[in-house]
Amino acid sequence: MAEPASHRCCLGWDFSTQQVKVIAVDADLNVFYEDSVHFDSDLLEFGTQGGVHIHKDGLTVTSPVLMWVQALDVILEKMKASGFDFSQVLAMSGAGQQHGSVYWKTGASQVLTSLSPDLLLHQQLQACFSISDCPVWMDSSTTAQCRQLEAAVGGAQTLSCLTGSRAYERFTGNQIAKIYQQDPEAYSHTERISLVSSFAASLFLGFYSPIDYSDGSGMNLLQIHDKVWSQVCLDACAPHLEEKLGLLVPSCSVVGAVSSYYVQRYGFHPGCKVVAFTGDNPASLAGMRLEEGDIAVSLGTSDTLFLWLQEPTPALEGHIFCNPVDPQHYLALLCFKNGSLMREKIRDASASGSWNEFSKALRSTEMGNGGNLGFYFDVMEITPEIIGHHRFNAENHECPRQRFWPLEGHLTTETSYRPCGWNKCAFFRGCEVSPNAQIGCDSSPRSCSGLRGPPPEVCQARAESPVPDPGPSRVNSAGPGSSVAPAWPDSLIPLGGVALEGRDPVPCSERLSLRMLTPQSAPVLSKTTFNVA
Repeated sequence: MAEPASHRCCLGWDFSTQQVKVIAVDADLNVFYEDSVHFDSDLLEFGTQGGVHIHKDGLTVTSPVLMWVQALDVILEKMKASGFDFSQVLAMSGAGQQHGSVYWKTGASQVLTSLSPDLLLHQQLQACFSISDCPVWMDSSTTAQCRQLEAAVGGAQTLSCLTGSRAYERFTGNQIAKIYQQDPEAYSHTERISLVSSFAASLFLGFYSPIDYSDGSGMNLLQIHDKVWSQVCLDACAPHLEEKLGLLVPSCSVVGAVSSYYVQRYGFHPGCKVVAFTGDNPASLAGMRLEEGDIAVSLGTSDTLFLWLQEPTPALEGHIFCNPVDPQHYLALLCFKNGSLMREKIRDASASGSWNEFSKALRSTEMGNGGNLGFYFDVMEITPEIIGHHRFNAENHECPRQRFWPLEGHLTTETSYRPCGWNKCAFFRGCEVSPNAQIGCDSSPRSCSGLRGPPPEVCQARAESPVPDPGPSRVNSAGPGSSVAPAWPDSLIPLGGVALEGRDPVPCSERLSLRMLTPQSAPVLSKTTFNVA
């Protein structure tokens, strides 16, 4: 982790969706200190999941602004306790999640300029925000405002040519328009609107930092060619918006020196410079030192693909931002909202939260997965605009959803569905269940499940308690004449702790799906392990 700094360095800050992180880099670009505060685990009092609050409508997504402030307090105090020598910091800059916005209440600037070194930041800024939970890039609740903005400028393509993108729900201008329309009092009490990046810089400056060209390009408000606010866009979103947004500056601008608060509380040198913070995607282009012709892919909370451009050609999909390194050039970007959080959710559901188990399952599956594909969108995706889980077989037919419910975390699966049956096995605490070897089915189904009661080929399921340790042993195929314990619905057959369920009234030898018994449907089973006799 960290070694106390004893030589001159620069600090880099990242105010991302799930954490605030800092690194210290010396003159040779060696990272010799890093630390982070993870919102979900380190700041439990804010009750976030993935760093955000997802509202009941499933579209509105926000983050508590004081959570970001308190995370900065925590990191700085940890650095101080470790012996970090702040006096050696020559300059700092950073990145923030794009599109998120912060609403400073009237009078907040006076608080910023008169911070007491005896108190933490979050203790002094509690009353400084007119919106306590700020909209972030995952929000997709502003469709109406998007259509209004496009209509005001003459259409989606016109807006794209002007600002680099058609109207997107997560873009800041549309978020501002929604706040103005739904909470005009809060808007009227707002004296400055910052992006997450300029908000973070403001905390270090002790006054409002200007928005940089590159991050400002993700607002549907900045004319990317002229690098000025678009008056027609401002007027379409909210009144007096230009004065609330303030000035624009190139992304590499020095915007001031560190506030005296940090000099007195932490020992920063008063000459420590603050370079304009920018968005996380533009910062990735700068940090990876991309040149014209290079393409980069970033896999994070959102997934992005971006490249350096000389001549922009804005379209109805994707984005053109001002280049953070060379203001005369541009950055092209595609963004996908369902990134790491979606991948982690699938991992948790199918591999007990273990990437190692997930990788084993992946390696055990033939390359190409037999032509079967799955697309997973827990939240409304950006490109394409779609939500839900969608699975397709090799014949391009959509398959019904396959569901897994682990029993107290003991189940791992290496199972994938095919229309002609199962090609993998399910593992339950080290015991293998092989459906093809152990399942028979009546071809004249009696129920809509496709099963006519317990087939005689299914072996007896036996509960064993307490739960044994996982072992390498595997279960052989069932012998003839096996039976199943009574009192099960016709459509469910207990087998090794799982139930096999037909999908429709056709010969179920080709129509089986696997699901776990839930505690609600089988409360006794929720604390037992099943082995096959």
